[in-house]
Amino acid sequence: MRTTTASAALVLTASAALALCIATWSVPAFAADAKSIEAAAHGAYVTAINSNDVETLMADLTDDVVYQSPGEPEIVGKAAVRKWVADYFAAYRSSWQKSSIGFTVAGDWAFERYLYKSRDTDKKTGAVSTDHGKGINIYRRGSDGKWRVAVDGWSSDAASAK
Repeated sequence: MRTTTASAALVLTASAALALCIATWSVPAFAADAKSIEAAAHGAYVTAINSNDVETLMADLTDDVVYQSPGEPEIVGKAAVRKWVADYFAAYRSSWQKSSIGFTVAGDWAFERYLYKSRDTDKKTGAVSTDHGKGINIYRRGSDGKWRVAVDGWSSDAASAK
């Protein structure tokens, strides 16, 4: 009987310890972590875009980054995206507002849905164009702990001119 009582006490103690761990390792803790990752990843990326500086933006992208911009073929790899970004920043002074409307973290990956409004000022003519739409960002955490964009795909809500 003593062994049974001692075993039961050990099981109860282990169960209580497990319950305490689960209580402190709850969904709100994950949600708080996801919110801090969202603030860091999303905030850094939007700031980098609005810097209008190629190197600042490149630091926020993975080496195998993919851009899926409206009306163009997919742009794959940092070298190809660098050229696209350099051409874009050479032609326009750009300002983007991106509002995250869904952010999920899964290990070293994070997935975000966003809405955007953009304003581009042509550097030659001064003409201003605006756009709005939606997109998806996929972030990957690097070995240095920094979250970088692996995929950015966006589409305009504006009617296409055909």
